This record gives sequence, C-alpha cells and structure tokens, in this order.
Amino acid sequence: MVPLIARTWSRKGETPMIRTCGGWSKVSAISAISSTIKKRRIGLYIQFHRNKNIRSEQVIQFLRHLLRHIPGTIVLLWDNIQTHKSRIIHQFLVTHPRMHCHHFPGYAPELNPDEFVWSQMKRRLANSPPRQLEQLQKDLQKGKRRLQRSQQLLISCIHASGLPWD
Repeated sequence: MVPLIARTWSRKGETPMIRTCGGWSKVSAISAISSTIKKRRIGLYIQFHRNKNIRSEQVIQFLRHLLRHIPGTIVLLWDNIQTHKSRIIHQFLVTHPRMHCHHFPGYAPELNPDEFVWSQMKRRLANSPPRQLEQLQKDLQKGKRRLQRSQQLLISCIHASGLPWD
C-alpha cells in the first residue's frame, strides 16, 4: 500500500505531497510473457495474490495455468530466486515434460523481459497511492489489461531485454 514515488511536476515552490493510508496490506504477483515464433504473437499472464508472498504452491498454481493456456513446449526463463529452485517445483517440472526450465545468470534483471513488464506497471501506478487494497487490485488489473492488449508494449519489453526474438 506504500506508493511508488516518481519524479513529477508541481508549481514552483510547492512541494508535491502524497498522502498514504498506512498499514501493511500488499498484493504479490507472479507473471510470464509468452511468445510464439510462427504467429509472432506475445501473451502476458499475471496472477495477483492478496496479503501473501509467492511461495512454491502459488508458482505451481501459475505453472498449471500456463499449461492449460499455452499449447506445445513451454520454455521457462527464470531468475534465480529460491522459490524457483525448490524441491516441490523441481518435482512438478519432472512430471510435466512440456516445460523446460533455464535460469538467468546470478543477478541479471536487465536480461529478463518480465522486469520491463513490471517497470511499465509501476510507472502506471506511480504517485497514486491507493486508499484501500481493493483500489490497488483494481489499478493492477487495469494495468494488466492495458499491457495484454498492446502487442507493441510487450514487444518493447522483449527488445529492451536484448533477448533474441525474431
């Protein structure tokens, strides 16, 4: 519920003030970008979780969602957070041979197109503190739909990462 603060404009001599409600409510998110070489189409999948951290159970739930919606082989490019390396996740991947997992180098967020998705989302939410958790969820859903509808924005996220796509 703490707003992301970004540089903004104001009248000379008037410092902009952003009022927040306080509290420690939060929304955690997990996301993936999919691309198909044949159709040259990019998809965005995001799930939000209220007041909980993303753990192995939520990752497996998300992977099941991807398996239902994406046909064929799925190549996962993951950062190196501990959740992605858990025994439960490893067992899940072994039982689902359609999924192939590759990890990014140690600390290389600039290689991860998903980081650029979150940059877009955060930019959209900057300087607008939500009054309630429901408002934050509503704003996140609106940002998600905006990104999902814009192939250009999603393509720019992949190109910004420098990963080969075409």
